[in-house]
Amino acid sequence: MNVPKCMSTQHPDNVETPAYAIDGVLKGEGEVQEAVDIFAMGCDEQMWDSEGKDVDNRVVAKLLSGYPDFFRQHVLGQDCYITLRIPNPSIEREMRKTLLEALEGVPSAWDVAHEFYGDGVAPPIREVILPFTSSASEMERIFSYYSRYVVGKADMPLVDNYKVSDWVGEMEPRQIGVIPLIEDQDHMLEADIIVGEYLKYKDVPYQRVFLARSDTALNYGVVAAELMLKAGLQSLERLEKERGIPLYPIIGAGSAPYRGNLTPLNLDRCFQEYPSAHTFTIQSAFKYDFPQDAVRAAISRIMERTRSAAIPIDVARAREVIQRFAAEYRRCLRMLAPAVAAVSTLIPRRRERKLHIGLFGYSRALEPDEEGQDTIRLPRAIEFCGSLYSLGIPPEILGLAALQHEDKAFLKEVYPSLEQDMADAVHFGSGDAIKHYLGEEYRQIAAKFQQDDVDMVHHGITAAIRASLDSRPAEYTRRYVIEAARLRRFLG
Repeated sequence: MNVPKCMSTQHPDNVETPAYAIDGVLKGEGEVQEAVDIFAMGCDEQMWDSEGKDVDNRVVAKLLSGYPDFFRQHVLGQDCYITLRIPNPSIEREMRKTLLEALEGVPSAWDVAHEFYGDGVAPPIREVILPFTSSASEMERIFSYYSRYVVGKADMPLVDNYKVSDWVGEMEPRQIGVIPLIEDQDHMLEADIIVGEYLKYKDVPYQRVFLARSDTALNYGVVAAELMLKAGLQSLERLEKERGIPLYPIIGAGSAPYRGNLTPLNLDRCFQEYPSAHTFTIQSAFKYDFPQDAVRAAISRIMERTRSAAIPIDVARAREVIQRFAAEYRRCLRMLAPAVAAVSTLIPRRRERKLHIGLFGYSRALEPDEEGQDTIRLPRAIEFCGSLYSLGIPPEILGLAALQHEDKAFLKEVYPSLEQDMADAVHFGSGDAIKHYLGEEYRQIAAKFQQDDVDMVHHGITAAIRASLDSRPAEYTRRYVIEAARLRRFLG
């Protein structure tokens, strides 16, 4: 059975937009076209956000009816896959019923594929992604509900010895795979506990596990996020050996160094950092902000890659660094929150879609610190990252003041791309802005990572953004925000 390696996502981190975007925004039917385009470029999976939009639960019907010649040659469920991202009822409470609608759509998608391909068709949707997973029981509820109440109702009687399946046909597939998307520190460090508990009584050929990179950086900082992923990958490798069930990690990385530094021109970075990962996400900036021949070549490399052993990591040592780093990172956030709030509204929307709910609501929240300072709220990762870059402050540097001399050797072993990630980030930084908002210590830290000249055009644009925030109309400043993002090749 094929397990996809290259997952296209709908994360709106792109500057440029495809021709079928409307006023720079990719809307429902455009996202269907996008899936076809990315499959044609060699990508084998499209993550599909299921949030109650009309197009979401009928995507398979729209693909097969709208592009029949293409999907005769690229068979859904065999050569390429649709994987639903469903709401988590424990967190996204106002979208709880949307979960049920999405699961009911899985057999409907199979019916459409069966009508199109004939007997022996593979399920076009065979897995769903559960965000903010924190327990095996959350996964089990999805698995159980689908088996009992979506598929199971086929055998329920109606009248005159007539069953539901006699009326509307059989329900396929008989079971659905549940992919946990793990995003917080406690569960990331011990991802094997959640997955191991879920698999305890399962007879499945394999299990995929999605480890978040963007939101871990937003909540804990870049260095902490990298350590968490390494610990998570190591724990999954250990579980795989213990249970004898293949586990296939998915890494959700974006183009900005802050969000994973995965671009068509920088694949080796992620291959080095996450050697045991099986699947990598290609987000919107990856797809639209680089030459299409480079995108196609990068997809081919991802598809051809074979994974290897995870980077070994001392988890106790990692926990200590994470705690210290995250505390300093949050201190920086409190200083930057007003500036971020002023700029985040200028970051253009690239998708017509509800915002996903985060760990603390639609925006991210910092709880009161030990000194009782008030809770502050932050935008989502893309807007946060884009806001700080627009000000000339690479968010990657936040928290670095907490690192001690003895941390260097440890980080060099477990985060080999640290210096290059920081160099890539500070290339678009402004020493003046960093000093103004974070102090001289952070200006000096940033300068240590500078490997070549700062991009002076970007530097000048960020100066203009800072100068115009209070004196110019929003649309005037937004043009600068977009132009700076175009130089970086990512929005946020």
